[in-house]
Amino acid sequence: MFLYNLTLQRATGITHAVHGSFSGSKLQEILVSRGKILELLKHDPISGKVHSILTVEIFGVVRSLLTFRQTGDTVDYAVVGTDSGKVVILKYNPQKNILEKIHQETFGKSGCRRIVPGQYLAVEPKGRGFMVVTFTRSPIWGDDDDEPEFSSAMPLEEGDTFFFAPRPLLNLNLVDELDSLSPILDCQVADLANQDTPQLYMACGRGPRSTLRVLRHGLEVTQMAVSPLPGSPIAVWTVKKRADDEFDTFIIVSFVSATLVLRIGENVEEVADSGFHGITSTLACSLLGEDSAVQVHPGGVRHIRSDKRHQDWKAPSKQQIVKCAVNQRQVVIALTSGELVYFELDSTGHLDEYNRRGKMPADVVCMALGRAPTGENLSRFVAVGLADKRVQIISLGPADCLSVLSTMVAPELPESLCIVEMGGEGGGEGSLRTLYLNIGLTNGVLLRNVLDPVTGDLSDMRARYLGNRPVKLFAITMHGTQAVLAISSRSWLSYWYQNRFHLTPLSYSSLDYASGFSSDQCPEGIVAISPETLRILVLEKLGAVFKQFSFPLEYTPRKFAIHQESSNIVLIETDHNAYTEKTKQERRIQMAKEMEEAAGEEERALAKEMAEDFLSEDLPERTYGAPKAGAGMWASLIRIMDPVNGLTHSVTRLEQNEAAISLALVKFSKQPDSDCYLVVGVAKDYQLNPKQFSAGYLDTYKIVKRENGLDLELVHRTVVDGLPMAICPFHGRLLVGVGRLLRLYDLGKKKLLKKCENKHIPNMIVRIEAMGRRVYVSDVQESIFMVRYKSAENQLIIFADDTQPRWITTTTILDYNTVATADKFGNISVIRLPNNVTDDVDEDPTGNKALWDRGLLNGASQKADFVSNFHIGEVVTSLQKATLIPGGSESLVYTTLSGSVGVLVPFTSHEDQDFFQHLEMHMRSENPPLCGRDHLSFRSYYFPVKNVIDGDLCEQFNSLEPAKQKSISKDLEKKINDVSKKLEDIRTRYAF
Repeated sequence: MFLYNLTLQRATGITHAVHGSFSGSKLQEILVSRGKILELLKHDPISGKVHSILTVEIFGVVRSLLTFRQTGDTVDYAVVGTDSGKVVILKYNPQKNILEKIHQETFGKSGCRRIVPGQYLAVEPKGRGFMVVTFTRSPIWGDDDDEPEFSSAMPLEEGDTFFFAPRPLLNLNLVDELDSLSPILDCQVADLANQDTPQLYMACGRGPRSTLRVLRHGLEVTQMAVSPLPGSPIAVWTVKKRADDEFDTFIIVSFVSATLVLRIGENVEEVADSGFHGITSTLACSLLGEDSAVQVHPGGVRHIRSDKRHQDWKAPSKQQIVKCAVNQRQVVIALTSGELVYFELDSTGHLDEYNRRGKMPADVVCMALGRAPTGENLSRFVAVGLADKRVQIISLGPADCLSVLSTMVAPELPESLCIVEMGGEGGGEGSLRTLYLNIGLTNGVLLRNVLDPVTGDLSDMRARYLGNRPVKLFAITMHGTQAVLAISSRSWLSYWYQNRFHLTPLSYSSLDYASGFSSDQCPEGIVAISPETLRILVLEKLGAVFKQFSFPLEYTPRKFAIHQESSNIVLIETDHNAYTEKTKQERRIQMAKEMEEAAGEEERALAKEMAEDFLSEDLPERTYGAPKAGAGMWASLIRIMDPVNGLTHSVTRLEQNEAAISLALVKFSKQPDSDCYLVVGVAKDYQLNPKQFSAGYLDTYKIVKRENGLDLELVHRTVVDGLPMAICPFHGRLLVGVGRLLRLYDLGKKKLLKKCENKHIPNMIVRIEAMGRRVYVSDVQESIFMVRYKSAENQLIIFADDTQPRWITTTTILDYNTVATADKFGNISVIRLPNNVTDDVDEDPTGNKALWDRGLLNGASQKADFVSNFHIGEVVTSLQKATLIPGGSESLVYTTLSGSVGVLVPFTSHEDQDFFQHLEMHMRSENPPLCGRDHLSFRSYYFPVKNVIDGDLCEQFNSLEPAKQKSISKDLEKKINDVSKKLEDIRTRYAF
């Protein structure tokens, strides 16, 4: 088994943050560390939003981060201490949009070691040097215990001035905030909203700031305005008044038999004397030249000058214009006779018709004309889609105007075309832009082809299914570069961001037509129409993979289960060092009484007033935090909620110092199939260190339906002699890990009935997974134990175990013989039982079994194979085998404590596995990690990496310099485009 690792959502938890002018401008940027990622953020002074400029995976752990500026310099440098044993000085290159290594100093071995400097940094204020400090037991400076200390107990004249009274912000205003998923404590992939695309349901946060997050694949859309329109519009465009204007001036809305012109200002208002032909529909319109406009309608072409005078070109008799394409200096139209007519703006500002017309072999169904290349006035060709499924590139050059340069046969009838220039970052010297022809088909598929800017040849076709409606394409501007908005049953945005292509759906209702929009409030927006409305939209979080929906919780969510019949979520919330609501109220009343009792006779009235104010005071705990109860104090509740709208149906609160630590939904075999029970593991008076508790319980609830939703009825409470850390349904019964004991329970009238148990798990059971008669039991320290339940003998027998110790955090079953595990050190491993392993074994309670049959060091006599291992670099909290896209293949989805989401996908052919293995090898040598950490050593942090290829490293191929790309592709015996296509294909096959 060979796996390919892909990160879908990078870590969101920030461990270090510094600010400085890294780009050399006077604006301040923020450099943050997200564990093993460095990200450069920029604040937009106009909108107030914070945008990500650059994200770099360093394949190491950032221990410390500081900035310094040399005397007389205008640029700040970053000093980074990592687990590579080195301290690195980095400089940001805004032209190439990369972080460059200026200097690297080695201080010791790799790893976060106590004796290796790099844990702390200190910079001299004038930038003349910095100090690198280690974390050691030998103090250089310290306090002398014999030195006398002085303090004063005398009160100040002003009284106690050092207490903070909660108040609103003064002189500060919240402008923007960055969403963070960290910490993710549990996650499940399901389609509870019936949207055909699975969503990720996550338990996130800590304390009163906890949330249940619902993540849906798509870009977040901000709706700026919605206006009703008189009738049903069919198209919309925006037009500037002059070519050098920064913002758009007019919005042109086309109806079936009319055209509406709106002026953009403080209020959008209708313009009566715009010069546009208003009593007919419009096929296209655009700014023409410096200050004129062009309108193409079925009856002809209207050239509108800046003084409202217009010149009309009328279509020949008994013919109409069916399709057209326009840019700032060219117009191409297609008539019902199949002829192409070409217009070009001359140097005097007149729109002249070319003296020859082109004849198409079939009806024209769509057309596209790109922008003129940099340094030129005219586009060199036009793309034409025909009714016989052909797409032709027609020359517009003076030597061979309207002649066919190349032809491609599409798999289905083309619906729309769009020519854009994408790739490269910011248009600097290092940017390499490529011309693309995007083809939207009637079957909902988007094709992207590379268009040769000289010959017009088409190559390197990529296909992506977008929806069940024909695909309409529109060229817009995003992040200062051209992008494509594709509208099908769902709207998608294709754009270039941070050195790679993104094709992401919009988390918004379906649209009918769209165009780019620019105003002072939203410089890069979208104006779109949907039935009878005009909408102005803004996309502010480019590069984001998921749209988040957040629902607040009361305590830290620990685990949750999905009630499949109602699509509701049952979750347990538990907080340490916290009060329950009942205890909080009792404590407030007690404190109010103490305030009154402590006051004298003269102050009694004031004390009573203060006590009443204290009781009526309501401070939001999400803002100010919850009161701290002390170690060993717990507060817990069980919540049933609808994850689609965030509505809570039921809340069941536990008593003070009862901690809910596990749960499972069970259908017992002796009960009706319609009855579903919730079993919750509870610890009483739980202390973490040293680990102590007064009692353990298994609370059994019956899920009942009420008028306002689901509710819980307590059936009974079962006392157990250990911590019930793991619960799993098993053939109409219940498997429970009670401390180190594996027990099988059945439902009784007054308590759960213990049927059998296994006492051979060494430490503590933290996870139980079952398939068939096999049970995979996870020990907190000793990895996986494979257990077989023998119903005839009513025994749970260990028949195999792992050869390596692993501190398990979560597991999931891949198939009957294979299980995936994750440990608290950030490793994901796949363990498989060999073919010769048998689970038909007998227990030996007498000890008479032969010595060689007992297993090594009292372990199982049979051992599982170590199939694959990969170091993620963050604590993995959930694993699940799931399908992320409709019609896609299954993958292993994982989430981490730092807020990242990733997948491990299997290779379907040995050829692909061999190709990516060689690509990874070349990337390790040609593109070593930025901060000096060896990539192979990082991915083999605790166990050697085995049978897993790092897709995050392979995808950095697209951001390499062209010379390195050419060298690597030559060694792989592939073209550069073929390597990029393989990287894109494996991502879109399983995820996004």
